[in-house]
Amino acid sequence: MDVFFSIAQQNILSAPILFFVLGFAATLAGGHLSLPDAVSRMLALYLMLAIGFKGGAALTETTAHGEFAVLLVAGIALSALTPLLGYGLLGRISALPPIERAAVAAHYGSISVVTFAAATDALTRLGITSDGFMVAVAAAMETPAIFCALLLIFRRSPTDAGEVTHRKSALVEVFLNVTIVILLGSFLIGFLTGKRGMTEMSGFIVDPYRGALCLFLLDLGTKAAAGLRKSWHDMKPPLLLFALAMPLAGALLAAAIAWIGGASPGNTALLITLAASSSYIAAPAAMRIAAPEARPAIYLGLSLGITFPFNLIIGLPIYFSIAGV
Repeated sequence: MDVFFSIAQQNILSAPILFFVLGFAATLAGGHLSLPDAVSRMLALYLMLAIGFKGGAALTETTAHGEFAVLLVAGIALSALTPLLGYGLLGRISALPPIERAAVAAHYGSISVVTFAAATDALTRLGITSDGFMVAVAAAMETPAIFCALLLIFRRSPTDAGEVTHRKSALVEVFLNVTIVILLGSFLIGFLTGKRGMTEMSGFIVDPYRGALCLFLLDLGTKAAAGLRKSWHDMKPPLLLFALAMPLAGALLAAAIAWIGGASPGNTALLITLAASSSYIAAPAAMRIAAPEARPAIYLGLSLGITFPFNLIIGLPIYFSIAGV
């Protein structure tokens, strides 16, 4: 318990988390701190590029290739199975229609890159090492969940050419979403350029990184609170319970798999964090195309308004404690 409170204190009192709390609290109180959409998008692209490039460069120096293979397969399996668990749980505890249940469940199998970034930053502050290949695991976990949700939504055969086109558009959004392209692309470039590339890019992706993360989390805090204010009347107790229970269920599944696979504490902490996180970039974009009848107020309200703050403030210390860091 002392370890948990020590990790919790360091996490909550870190600059990125405090900036998130500032944006969240100020917006709940009626303030207006959000950044222009173009600036927010640029920061998101920068963070994904920096995470991917550093991970690719670090992979050139790792020798834990067996652990990489185990965690990559584990991540893909967790991403594919978690939406099915979420879909079934929502069917038992809520009155949401099937398509809306699938749309919500997609967010809880896919991952949050910013939660991953916050976890990586916290591990660095704690002096716990993790491998760069976890970026590839994160990128691999983005798509399977959304694909499984699409299977739930498109279970019947298409009835006309318009529906076929609609489905193709949704699949293109899944496999060519910005998170996948930037994370995997920058990871590959980092891997190809290695230590030399890292030296050349350090002034851009190392020194400014934490400042950009603070600014982006400030903006996300405002967006999370604004979404929560708009959708609060839709947040019934069973849905609130789901938004808090799903991260913990994903964390326990990931912890068991990492333990069986003999993963290091740092890599275990990141796999747990990925399995516990929820998407608010790739999944909403895909669901707007695949399930336009599903209410964004529900799936974004749960993912960004409830689960994301829970993970940042309370979840990370829990996950790190489970991982034994």
